[in-house]
Amino acid sequence: MRLILNVLWVITGGFFIWLQYMLGGLLLCLTVVGIPFGLQCFKIAGLALLPFGKDIEDLKQGFATGTLGTILNILWIVVAGIWIFISHIGLGLGLAVTIIGIPFAIQHLKLAVLALAPFGRVAR
Repeated sequence: MRLILNVLWVITGGFFIWLQYMLGGLLLCLTVVGIPFGLQCFKIAGLALLPFGKDIEDLKQGFATGTLGTILNILWIVVAGIWIFISHIGLGLGLAVTIIGIPFAIQHLKLAVLALAPFGRVAR
């Protein structure tokens, strides 16, 4: 079932969401300051391409899990995270109107959570 839903997701727009995150990540990685944020875009892109069967987990230790992660998340939210979050919520609400769209709406909500504060989280 995950395979079928992932294929439908890619066909109905998941590829374009993945492409946008990849392009954003590449542009951010052009600067030294933007590299940590570009890596987060790549992480979200991985979830955006094939979201069914994956969950978001909080990291216990590692890069950007403590105070640094909080500071980077705040900077991310202020600059872009809130707008990405709002776009995924809007798409999720639009898809939730139909019964067929509900599984896709849930995936947009999952992406919204990760897009709001990606530092210190991983999609598995």
